[in-house]
Amino acid sequence: MKKIIENFISEIDKKNSHEPEFMQAVKEIAETVLPYIVSKDIYHGKNILMRMVEPERVLMFRVNWVDDNGEIQVNRGYRVQMNSAIGPYKGGLRFHPTVNLSILKFLALEQVFKNSLTTLPMGAGKGGSDFDPKGKSDGEVMRFCQSFMTELYRYIGPNTDVPAGDIGVGGREIGYMFGQYKKLKKEFTGVLTGKGLSWGGSLIRPEATGYGTVYFAENMLNHVSNSIKGKTVVISGSGNVAQYAAEKCIQLSAKVISMSDSSGTIYDSEGIDTEKLNFIMDLKNVNRGRIHEYVKKYPKAVFFKNKTPWEIKCDIALPCATQNELNEDDAKILIKNGCICVSEGANMPCEPNAIKIFKHNKILYAPGKASNAGGVAVSGLEMAQNSLRYSWSREEVDSKLKEIMKDIHNSCLIHGQEKDYVNYEKGANIAGFIKVADAMLAQGVV
Repeated sequence: MKKIIENFISEIDKKNSHEPEFMQAVKEIAETVLPYIVSKDIYHGKNILMRMVEPERVLMFRVNWVDDNGEIQVNRGYRVQMNSAIGPYKGGLRFHPTVNLSILKFLALEQVFKNSLTTLPMGAGKGGSDFDPKGKSDGEVMRFCQSFMTELYRYIGPNTDVPAGDIGVGGREIGYMFGQYKKLKKEFTGVLTGKGLSWGGSLIRPEATGYGTVYFAENMLNHVSNSIKGKTVVISGSGNVAQYAAEKCIQLSAKVISMSDSSGTIYDSEGIDTEKLNFIMDLKNVNRGRIHEYVKKYPKAVFFKNKTPWEIKCDIALPCATQNELNEDDAKILIKNGCICVSEGANMPCEPNAIKIFKHNKILYAPGKASNAGGVAVSGLEMAQNSLRYSWSREEVDSKLKEIMKDIHNSCLIHGQEKDYVNYEKGANIAGFIKVADAMLAQGVV
């Protein structure tokens, strides 16, 4: 089996050796899915995983826009349309200087499994640009978004490809892009999710990824007769996912003691309550400030410059910032300090060796493709509401989200149960693979 896995990875690496993030995602999936494929005659010999890791289509385009000084700027735009076996391509757009093809292909591949796990009829895609919204005026962001959509609109649609937001793409950016799409296509359709409530958006969509991450952690804890109530939680990041993960933890009576950004980490031993969280939300969402400003408002807190929060003692860790933010040494420190549960809010935030440490010590570990699927799940619900020209209440959407996360957890249990440990990574990969693979086989070699 080891040789089969090595040969597969070697074959993919020949074409993608310059794409480290993508290859990391491929290896993680291959190590758990290939043994399952070999054991099942229906999949064995069909090259099904080889087909699954190859994008159906990759779009790359130039984005010209004019800044406030009248200077013409040039960025690069992308859309990776990964797999449409179970529905139209679905996945976020990321605007960040680090965006490149490797990162978007890894995110798109993760999205294949994530979307499948939700049980909703969504294929997978991912896109974005190396444009950085930070420090830009609203006018500059609008002109960039309009130029970006002028290129992208030809390849997307409500039954073809439905992008959403991601890092650097919030309600403002979705609004500008939707407006341009509507103008170019002369139609009002649910082509983007994450829209404003007054024009087709869904309640709970901004909160969904963070809420879902916490719901999944709660399901893991409940499975071992435990609970999130009273637990101490460290969270990395202070963007959308981190904010709403913190909010849900507070609602479930857990104690959140840290949040972070690229400048460092705040540690509040008294706990971040609702009032303090509202300050962080205003700081990051309205004022676009830095997390260290928290300690000016709440001087009992401490700021650790250029540090991640993983050295802080906790029961639960929620990495909600970005890929590969938690390494092997971090994992060892978390376990030494008594951490019992890690639920990924970001995509692939834990390095492979960190994951090995978690599994070796048999702590509850949830991969992002399972634990942060709440965002795309509610995006799918938004698509359904757009098709129906209807809007569900906040309580209805939250209830559906909670049920979807419970179902994902149960799917992971079915395929990840080992002797005395649930391997959620294995369970998520196999459960996500089965639905997509079955659809691909049914549709022939296309």
